[in-house]
This record gives sequence, C-alpha cells and structure tokens, in this order.
Amino acid sequence: METGIPTSEQTSCAKEDQQACCLDTGGAEAVRVADRKSTEDNPQDEPGCCNLEDSGQLMASYEGKAKGYQVPPFGWRICLAHEFAEKRKPFTANNVSLNNIVKHIGMGLRYLKWWYRKTQVEKKKPFIDLLNSVPLRQIYGCPLGGIGGGTITRGWRGQFCRWQLNPGMYQHQTVIADQFTVCLRREGQTVYQQVLSLEHPSVLRSWNWGLCGFFAFYHALYPRAWTVYQLPGQNVTLTCRQITPILPHDYQDSSLPVGVFVWDVENEGDEALDVSIMFSMRNGLGGEDDAPGGLWNEPFRLEHDGETVQGLLLHHPALPNPYTMAVAARATADTTVTHITAFDPDSTGQQVWQDLLQDGQLDSPAGRSSPSQKGVGTAGAVCVAGKLPPRGRCCLEFSLAWDMPRIMFGAKGQVHYRRYTRFFGQGGDAAPALSHYALCRYADWEEKISAWQSPILDDRSLPAWYKSALFNELYFLADGGTVWLEVPPDSLLEEVESSMRQLRPTLQEYGRFGYLEGQEYRMYNTYDVHFYASFALVMLWPKLELSLQYDMALATLKEDLTRRRYLMSGLVAPVKTRNVIPHDIGDPDDEPWLRVNAYLIHDTADWKDLNLKFVLQVYRDYYLTGDQGFLKDMWPVCLAVMESEMEFDKDHDGLIENGGYADQTYDGWVATGPSAYCGGLWLAAVAMMVQMAAICGTQDIQEKFSSILSRGQEAYERLLWNGRYYNYDSSSQPWSRSIMSDQCAGQWFLRACGLGEGDTEVFPTAHVVRALQTIFELNVQAFAGGAMGAVNGMQPHGVPDTSSIQSDEVWVGVVYSLAATMIQEGLTLEGFRTAEGCYRTVWERLGLAFQTPEAYCQQHVFRSLAYMRPLSIWAMQLALQQHKKASKPVAEQITGLNRRPQSGPKETTANLSPE
Repeated sequence: METGIPTSEQTSCAKEDQQACCLDTGGAEAVRVADRKSTEDNPQDEPGCCNLEDSGQLMASYEGKAKGYQVPPFGWRICLAHEFAEKRKPFTANNVSLNNIVKHIGMGLRYLKWWYRKTQVEKKKPFIDLLNSVPLRQIYGCPLGGIGGGTITRGWRGQFCRWQLNPGMYQHQTVIADQFTVCLRREGQTVYQQVLSLEHPSVLRSWNWGLCGFFAFYHALYPRAWTVYQLPGQNVTLTCRQITPILPHDYQDSSLPVGVFVWDVENEGDEALDVSIMFSMRNGLGGEDDAPGGLWNEPFRLEHDGETVQGLLLHHPALPNPYTMAVAARATADTTVTHITAFDPDSTGQQVWQDLLQDGQLDSPAGRSSPSQKGVGTAGAVCVAGKLPPRGRCCLEFSLAWDMPRIMFGAKGQVHYRRYTRFFGQGGDAAPALSHYALCRYADWEEKISAWQSPILDDRSLPAWYKSALFNELYFLADGGTVWLEVPPDSLLEEVESSMRQLRPTLQEYGRFGYLEGQEYRMYNTYDVHFYASFALVMLWPKLELSLQYDMALATLKEDLTRRRYLMSGLVAPVKTRNVIPHDIGDPDDEPWLRVNAYLIHDTADWKDLNLKFVLQVYRDYYLTGDQGFLKDMWPVCLAVMESEMEFDKDHDGLIENGGYADQTYDGWVATGPSAYCGGLWLAAVAMMVQMAAICGTQDIQEKFSSILSRGQEAYERLLWNGRYYNYDSSSQPWSRSIMSDQCAGQWFLRACGLGEGDTEVFPTAHVVRALQTIFELNVQAFAGGAMGAVNGMQPHGVPDTSSIQSDEVWVGVVYSLAATMIQEGLTLEGFRTAEGCYRTVWERLGLAFQTPEAYCQQHVFRSLAYMRPLSIWAMQLALQQHKKASKPVAEQITGLNRRPQSGPKETTANLSPE
C-alpha cells in the first residue's frame, strides 16, 4: 500500500503492552436501589442491587491509556478490537420443535404461497420475511438523525452501515467510502495519515487502512456517542463526539435529519502540529438506486449571522424519493475548510489520498461535478485543518444532513411532507441551511441533553447498566423506520371532528407519527406492542403520543370490508371491522394510514387485547398529561371498543374468555377461556372505564362498569388464582398452570396511573406481590442461572414451557415492563436484577447493541432485530420516579421540568392537579 509516509512513521497494529487499561464506566461503584422497606431518608442503608461489573469485558482488549476528551462515565463502552465470542442466528423454521411444526404446518404452507405471490408476482417485500431474516451483524452504534426524517447508523467501529432514508425501508450495508481520515503534519511534512477504520477493503486501496483497534474505544449514551482514538507513536488523541438532536418536549429540532461530529484533538507532545480531518462520503449506497447514474455533487458556502459553513452537496435524484446529502464543516478563524467535489469510490483513490498527503488540504475545485455515468459511482470529501499547539487542543466540526422533504410510500399513491419541512421548506434545497443550523446549534442541543440526562446519570441509587439501557434503548424512537409527517388540512373528515374537538388542532400542530413494530416486522404503530413502548413517547414527547392516539381512534371508527385469507386459520374475513382497534396502521411498502392492518397472520378483530390496550393507554395518557379535552374526545371511542369487547364475555360473569387460539400479542401462544394476561387487562380496563365515566359525568355508565368489575374480580380470582400465582389460562391443557411472566400487565398499568391500591384495588395486593415473587423465583432465577431475564412461560416444577414457539422465549420489552411492575410493588431489588439480565445478554454478550430484538431463547437464536417493545424500559423510570417523588406533580417527575398539566383527575391523581 502506497501511503507516501516514511516507514519509520507508520505504526503497526500490535499488542505492545499486555496490560490492558480498562476504563471506568461508573459500573464499579457501589450501586444502591431501594428495597420494599427502605426509605428515602436513609439511602446509605439501601441494599446494593447486585454485584455489577463495568464494561471491562467489552474493554478487555483496550491497550491505550487515553480516556478521551470529556467522555462521560456512564453509557455503553467497547474497545474497537473487541470480538463477541457468541454468534447467534436468527430464528427460523429449523428451530421449531416437531410438535409445533405439526401445529403450524397449514400456516406454513399458506405463508409460502403468499410469500411467493408477494415477492415474485407483486415484486414487493413481505411485511415479515420469514425466509430472509436480517443476519447477525454485531456492529451497530448510535443512529444519526432526529425523529421522522430518516436515519443513518454509524457502527461502533466507525462504519456507516444501516440506512433508512426511504420511509420505513432499511438497507443494511457498509459503504466503504464513508470514512473519516486523519492527517498529522510536523514542520510542513506529513508524518501520519490514517483512515480511522479497521477495514481492509478491496477498493480505495491507496488509502492507509487497518487502524489498530486496540488503541481506540467507542462510548454510546444516546443521542450522543464518543469514539476515542489514541494514535500510537504520535502523542495525539482524537475524540469524535457524535450528536443528534433528540430533545424531549421539543417538536422542532427533534425532527431534523442531521448529525454533528465534533473532533477534539489533543496534543500530548511538546511539538506543534497541523491536524486535518477529512470526511469522505459516497453519493448513494452503491446499490441499484445508484446504477442508472445521474448523480452529481457541488460545493457550497453559507454565511449567516457571522457564521460560515462550507461543504459539499451530494444530489441523488432517484425517484420516487430524491434527496440531497450535505457533508459540511464549520469555518472559523482557526480552521481551513477544503473539499474535493468528486472522485470514484470504487477506484484506488490515489488522487484523493495524495492530495491530502501533500499539504493536509484538498484542492477545492470550483463548480459542480458532471453527472455520474450509468454503473459508475461518485463520492466527495470535505477536509478541516487546524493548528495544534504543544500540550494543546483544537476542535474541528462537521455535520451530515440529508434533505428528502417529499416522500411517497411503496404504493406511490400519495405525497407526504416530513415534519422538518415546516421549518426548512419543502423545496428540496434545505441541506445547506440544515447544515448551518446544526453546526451553530449543537452546543444548545448538548446543554438540553445534559439537563435532561444529568439527574438520572447523577443518581447514585441507580445502577450503571440501567443508565446505559434507559437512554440507549431510546434509539428506536428515531431508528424504528420512523416517520413524522405534516397533515394537510383537507385530509381530515369534518364529521369525525365534531366528536373529537382536539383532533384537527393536535394533528395539524404536532403532525402524524409512525414507527415500525420492528425493522424486520414492517408495520407502523403496531398497537399491541406500542402498549409497552408507549411509555417512552408519552413521557418524552407526549404530544406525539396523543397524535398517535387520535390516528388510532380515527382508524377504529372506520372499516375495510375487503376480504382476505388469514394465514394462521386459513379463514377469509374482512381487513378491518368497525369499532375495533386495528393491529397496525399499515405497511410502509404500501400506503399506511390509508390501508391499515398489514398484519394478516390472524384476524385481529377477534383479538382480546387490542381494545383493552386502547382504553388503558387513553387513561394513562390523560393521567400523565392532564389533558381532559383529550380524554373527552376519546371517551366515545372507549365506549365503542368496550362494547365490542364485551362480546368475548360469553358466560356474562364479568370476565372475558380467550378463543382457543393465539388471540393476543403472544400470537403464537394459544390461550383458552379466562386467562391471566387478557383477563387481567380486561379488569384493569373496566376499572379505568369506571374512573373515566366519573370524570365525564356519566353515572349510569359508571355503575354499569362497576358492576362488571365486581363480578369479574370474583371470577378472575376463583378461576385463576392458585395460591402462588395466576394460572396461564383456565383450560384443561397441560400448559394452563404455566407461570406467565406477563400475568400482571393489568396491574402494571393501574399502578402507573395511580390506581390499583387502596380504594381502587382490583387485584389483591398480597396476590400481586406473591405472583411477582413466584415469577422472580422461577421465570428469572431458575432460568439460565438468573442471568438472562425472565422467560415468558415456566412450568411449576421449574422447566421452561415449550408448548408454543413463544412460551420459552425471553421478550426484552416484557421483561422491562415486568421489572417496572416489581418496582411499583416495592420489589425494587428483584426488578433491577430481572431487567439487568436482559441488558447484559443483549448489549454485552450477544452483541446486539442498537438492534435490541423482540426475543431470544436460552441458546442459539434471537428473533426480530431492532424491535419496538424494549422502549418499555421507560416504564421502569416512571415507576422509580413515582415511588421516589410521590409528593411532586407527575409531569414534573418524568421530565425534570416544572410542566404542570392544565387539568387532571382530582380523586385518583391529585398530584397532577394544578395548585
């Protein structure tokens, strides 16, 4: 490889020192959490959560001494040379037991027939592709980009490797040309030039690849990340800080499709240096979207309010969603910004490399590049150079922005505009302004991020792993195929508005929000899963949660009588029935919001949980926001869906029955008759209907649901309680006595809303606590040595329930919600230990950072990477804050800001009422 640097100045990647320097991430400190009897007054007496380790395992390969510039103590930290020992595979049909294959053979055959028609005839991607799961890649880091404008994931080794620019559609590929390169010069001569990548690619071979990963580490605390590079033999340390504007309660900057990279370069030597950082980027990803050609680049310079930003615009005009990418840098009195407009990213790259090597700058040709030819790629680069005094530091600032204002989903039937266009225009020419805004505002963003995160990070009662999990799991709110769209005034029906007075102002002011069930399960706003994930949204962006609820209410009141065959049963039924909650709002490869219920495995009109979860979330959202207008808008919809739900109480004992198939979120786990999960959700929803009826002044309805609740409570206890826990269901099947980890889901929501105890008790507190203790003893501690969270189903004698393909899985989002329930009931120690098992398994053992799956088994497999449900970890935070700060308004607890709601229920949530 020709680098143009004397051999004596090159540094090989060798382990020069066998003593690894494992950085302190705060995990080694004594971590304390309150147990059932501890008090706030004596925190020093609280028992330690567990013997936590720091990230030493992930940092064991680190040979450097550098700690980086202002890298925080908490987060997910990993040495760039780390290799995960365990390599799991996606769940496939090969992992299904013979017994379960027999049960599902009809579904399998119908799926294959449907899959063939979808992929080969319609030339579309299946909403769930069971034949082509996303393979394991243990590489992902914090995504770039705000909410709803598309995302670009930068891996923990520095690669740009996961792309969601077209709404909801992912491309998992590493683009080799997208790199940062450092150039160091002493006394006018380049002494070190290195691509900051561990790769050894077959293209751009003139570049100096193969960075030594033993002297670098990555640290993630979403929405920021730090990569620290100790340059061997140079007495120089680079710290790249990545910033994305994810700002709670901010509905403008949080929508921006931008990311910022701030490079702090520290000189630990006694000689002055010139330092340059080059940011190169390919126009497009090098795939079929680029093949027709016509891509072109041009330099830009934007001066505004005394600040200058320079860079390149990479124009990608491919239909139906053209976009412009901007690679830019801030020009200051102490820095020089240069560029190369176009080079071939599939060549040796010698011209670019030598250009930088010569003087630490690029040639900066004027004018735009010629459009690329068919099958030929194009890339560009921006370089910032600065002076680095002896024992000093300099700062070099880059931004990456992309402007795809106008989008069409897969059906190409309607044009939508992204949220950020409200602030930066719809013309497709906003990339320079976005770049300038990001580079001038990122310091303000960081202040807001610190103000939000610091109270939690500084709380010594919380374990270090939890602080990492709480913030890093939030990646999915932006990187869940998320869209945040403007709502045209003429798109809302006036007849619906008359019954929902705040619908139009909410949707028009805050837009329309959608995120996928998972990056592999491509359905927007899957409601049975959003039930768990919604805590993150309502606590941090409550207006988006209310917007989503209005959209769900609109869809509930509509019907689609188009008939189709459902894959599990083989029966033909309508797509959508009126007055039942839809499973999802649609597939991004079709036309979401217009055509709902992309899910066709079951006819979810007959599911037992969806309607109940709407009622529970409506009341929870009211309780946490105090928005009484929202509650009154939702009240008729709640009445309608509960009327539909009552049809499932066949024997009129006040308790609904499951239908003998998998008719709830556990869509592979059959339930028959009254069940712990759906029965518990039903009683909780009935109890909340009693509360809402009182608020809305409808005494007759209040009395009706009070009567149902009384009868249902008696039936639930009589049919399901066995002295230690609630049976899975009341059938005579062998699995009916299984211990379900999620059996207390109804109680979880009740306690989150200030109900479920005292005068509003639904489930006897002693029974709830005993059930949670049993779950901890068997589903947690007796499973995988207590180190992997809670298995969904456990037989009473301590063996996982293998009666279904889901009962022996661990669902990460369910585990976090279970932990929240434990905390609510005073079992704080057990709650943290339960949740810790999931975090350590996913983030430290399996290498699934920033792609937390829906499920994993004790051995061998995971299922559905990058899934919505784990956002439920924010329910743990709500439980902690409600427990610790019961005397403060809930809205203030969850935000750290004094944001009192305008109104709130007086009897049950007095802590929400204004003074």
